[in-house]
Amino acid sequence: MIRAYKFLMRPTVGQQAALGEMMRDHCSLYNGALQERRDAYRHVSKTSITYGQQSAQLKDIRAFDPERQGRWSFSSQQATLRRLDKAFAAFFRRIKVADKPGYPRFHGAGRFDTVDFPKDGDGCRWDSTPHDPVTRVRLQGVGHVRVHRHRRVVGRIKTVSVKREGKRWYVMLTAEQAEPDPLPVTGSVVGIDMGIASFLTTSGGERVANPRHGRRAAAKLEAAQQALSRCKRGSKRRRKAVTKVANLHRKVRRQRLDHAHKTALVLVREHDFIAHEDLKIRNMSKAPAPKPDPETPGSFLPNGAAAKAGLNRSIADAGWGVFLQILTAKAESAGREVMAVDPRNTSRRCPECGNTAKENRPTQEKFHCVSCDHQEHADTVGAINVLRAGLVRRDANPA
Repeated sequence: MIRAYKFLMRPTVGQQAALGEMMRDHCSLYNGALQERRDAYRHVSKTSITYGQQSAQLKDIRAFDPERQGRWSFSSQQATLRRLDKAFAAFFRRIKVADKPGYPRFHGAGRFDTVDFPKDGDGCRWDSTPHDPVTRVRLQGVGHVRVHRHRRVVGRIKTVSVKREGKRWYVMLTAEQAEPDPLPVTGSVVGIDMGIASFLTTSGGERVANPRHGRRAAAKLEAAQQALSRCKRGSKRRRKAVTKVANLHRKVRRQRLDHAHKTALVLVREHDFIAHEDLKIRNMSKAPAPKPDPETPGSFLPNGAAAKAGLNRSIADAGWGVFLQILTAKAESAGREVMAVDPRNTSRRCPECGNTAKENRPTQEKFHCVSCDHQEHADTVGAINVLRAGLVRRDANPA
């Protein structure tokens, strides 16, 4: 199996400058390759440029500009061109399914933050000073950069990436490992219902509180963003304001990740089988379509956009998607089974008599079956139905 690691780097002042130049030059390569593709297609011949053609030009580009492009790893530059090729492939795939296309965009110097090295030992070397107790990673054109390795890396290193987050630099590794030993069998199964009032509710009636990290930081973020909007572009004051906003966003993101990891770990340790709703979060957080006023051309009727915007912020703040990804990854490592089921009517179906009706849920929290008079918390009912649907699906498709 493949496992990812992320460590904070502690570069010297000179190494920080070199890392910034590496990002700048890879950004320039990406934008130049994008411009070439745009120009070729705009030509009357409608020529399509491929990754292979652009990769073949790298040798000449490096020879023409040895002070910049020639300094960096050839393989990392190929990875940057491959990144552009993937962006175009995703663009054409979205067109085929009539989705919003999202044409690949040019990156500003401050928005290109990752450089990939496809193979350890080719332009980079993890633990480049094994004789030294301090862990370092060697990057071509930068040198041996000190790394704060807070945990042991197990397995054979496959890829290395360098990422900039604000003023911090991180090295990210992927390592190939043997399949870990599964956790002891507990004999327990559980269904979970994701929510806003509570982060999740289990089929046993347990509720995990929603920490609402984004809402807690909203006042500070609003003040910092207002201060940023008042700053003159290119000024030192604006750079400080940008850093402050980025730090606040990073803190919220890390808090959300920490909560997701801890919650997923408890579920994986205590249950052999976990069923959850197959949520289409992107569809759930779409803005409502405008309603034109037929009596007044050019004007629109109320469509609940303000209320929906608040719900969308709450959905994003809960971080369901991140949590479910982490839960799936932890379950795979622990030998547990996670299954997604259709969420339709899970909170409207009575777990006692099976009656499904909209009237069974008179309020957001209350479930009261109109057929058998069964009463329970609506989220608990949803979790019970999710578990039952997951068990049916598991038994119908045995591994």
